Amino acid sequence: MAIGAMILACGQPAVNTVANSTVNTAASSYEDSPTGAYMKLYAAVKSKDAEGIKAVMTKKSLQFAEMAAGQQHKTADEILQNGFTASTFSPTLPQIRDQRINGNMGAVEVYDAKDSRWDDLPFIREDGQWKLAIGEMFAGTFQSPAEPESQKEREASNAASNTKVPMNTNVNMNAIKPIIPKPAANMLNGNVSRPSPNK
Repeated sequence: MAIGAMILACGQPAVNTVANSTVNTAASSYEDSPTGAYMKLYAAVKSKDAEGIKAVMTKKSLQFAEMAAGQQHKTADEILQNGFTASTFSPTLPQIRDQRINGNMGAVEVYDAKDSRWDDLPFIREDGQWKLAIGEMFAGTFQSPAEPESQKEREASNAASNTKVPMNTNVNMNAIKPIIPKPAANMLNGNVSRPSPNK
């Protein structure tokens, strides 16, 4: 309910695109999901609620924030202020799609309007809740539950625009000998002959 109020307060309609279908963002079916976790993160970032941001981060993500804070001479709260994702800079809740879950690993794609691209965000079910798993992603322990929709779109686009000429496999490559230019005989020892100006 608080998420729905936050969304309305930000000027975003209470309906958003999720997983390629239109749903009511206040619906309880999405509260306990990677989509719901992202919506909580977005609301916490917009209200500058540091504890709310931390509540949707995995333990490894919080450790990652502490490490990054030490390296950058900042506080962990400063590192976490955008929730580790550029999509939270959007003035309204960005479009969310392609929720994928496999066991305790999940992911959603969130549209980053500034860069005009879909960000595939990792989530892990930890302590009974879905949480953003940036720490696991950097540690290499997160495994995407499935290929993201944006990857499939890129592959389809590349396949549709593939203009490569197929290689002729019937050519005898042993018969082709590259032409390697030989240095001029007078260049071998550094002697360069110049034409005589009197001719």
